Amino acid sequence: MEILQPFRCPWCLKDPDYQHYHDTEWGVPLRESKKLFSLLILEGAQAGLSWLTILKRRQGYLAAMNDLNPDAIARYTEQDISRLLLNTGIIRNRRKLESAVINARAFLAMQDKGEDFSEWLWSWVEGRPIVNHWKNLSEIPAVTPLSETISLELKRRGFTFVGPTIIYAYMQSAGLVNDHLVDCYRHGELISGA
Repeated sequence: MEILQPFRCPWCLKDPDYQHYHDTEWGVPLRESKKLFSLLILEGAQAGLSWLTILKRRQGYLAAMNDLNPDAIARYTEQDISRLLLNTGIIRNRRKLESAVINARAFLAMQDKGEDFSEWLWSWVEGRPIVNHWKNLSEIPAVTPLSETISLELKRRGFTFVGPTIIYAYMQSAGLVNDHLVDCYRHGELISGA
């Protein structure tokens, strides 16, 4: 008897790490501020690259950059950037690494003003994921008016590498948007809270 595999979004099928990420993380609502910060840094690192490239280096980032803790990264100096530029476990791009420091400082500035990053971010979707009903990958946008607005607001607060395309990918991965295809088994599971 043949065992039927559940239907998954086609973008994840070529790599077991990608498939695991799709099945366990992508689109799952993430509500802890420091984890949202970590994900934002990784999404910024992805600019111009594939998410799989970053996913395969995620442990390298965690090891090299204090578990992507904004309190630690905000204190990084030019010496730290120089050290990171020698680390083959991460993407060695000076602008992206400097952006992580800038973003850590912007994140902490929001915190200092009494703004919880998670509450701020989730307020854009009224605290619950936007559920889309795409049938094909070609229907899924790279940018939305909401991602453009959030991008502008983050930039206004001093964040960098937060363009609208990066922010839409971030919204998808952090679960603010459920963009699993309707036939994907995760689409319904995430709606039901599984």
